[in-house]
Amino acid sequence: MAALRAGLHLASGLHTRLADDPELADACWRDRWIWDLRREPEGLNVGQARAAELPCRRLLAIGTDMAVGKMSACLSLLEAAQRSGIPARFVGTGQAGILISGEGVALDAVRVDYAAGAVEAAVLRAAAALPEQGLVLVEGQGSLCHPASTATLPLLRGTQPTALLLVHRAAQQTIDRLPQIPLPSLEALVATTESLASWARPDGAAEPAKVAAVALNTARLDEAQARDEVERIRQTLGLPCTDPIRWGAEPLLSALLSC
Repeated sequence: MAALRAGLHLASGLHTRLADDPELADACWRDRWIWDLRREPEGLNVGQARAAELPCRRLLAIGTDMAVGKMSACLSLLEAAQRSGIPARFVGTGQAGILISGEGVALDAVRVDYAAGAVEAAVLRAAAALPEQGLVLVEGQGSLCHPASTATLPLLRGTQPTALLLVHRAAQQTIDRLPQIPLPSLEALVATTESLASWARPDGAAEPAKVAAVALNTARLDEAQARDEVERIRQTLGLPCTDPIRWGAEPLLSALLSC
C-alpha cells in the first residue's frame, strides 16, 4: 500500500491477485499499475502439439529438482545466443522468469487441463517473432523427481522440444527439503525424459528430443571440486557439461544447436 501511495508500480508474484483488491486499486496513481504475474491468460485452449510444426529450434530445460537453476541456465543461453548473433527468445514459465523477460505464462496459475495449451500458445508467440533459424528457450519448472511437481508433462507437450537441457545441482542426492526421497541416477532421468518426449507427437514430426547437454549448478563447490564434478558427469553421460554461470553457456549452446 505504501509503495502504491508513493507512486510506484507494483509487480506481484503471489497467487493472490492484488489488482483485484479494491483498496489497492484505489491506492494506485492514475498512470500506475499492479501487475499480477501469476494470472491465467485469457482464451486458452487445450494442447494440440502445434509447436511440433514450427521450423525453429525449441529448447526445454528439465531439472532433477525444483530451484536448481533452470531459469538461470536458459537466460545464460539466451545471452550466449545473442552474443553469437543467433535470434532467440526466452519463454518464462514462472513469476521470476516473466518478471525478468516481461512475458511468458505462469504455469502454476493455469488450470491443469489448459496447462499444455498455455505453454503451446506462449511458444507459438515466441516463434512468431523469430526467423525460421531462431531459437526458443523455454524455462523449465519443477521436476519429474519431485512429488509436488506437475509441470514437466505440460512443458513437454506444449513445447514439443527439439532438444532438452538437463539441469542438476552438483552432488545433490535427494530432493531438497525431502531427504527421504532419493534422486534417480542421471542416466535414468535422461532415459525417462527422452521416452516421455517421444510421446504425444503428430505423425511426420521431426525426431523426438534428446538430452543434448547438462547445465551443472556448482555454486556450493570450490573451483577444483566444480571442475572435477563437471568432468565426472561428462564421462558418466557422454554429454557436454558445464556450469553456465561460472564458465559461460557457449558449450551448451553449441551442443543444443547441433540437434
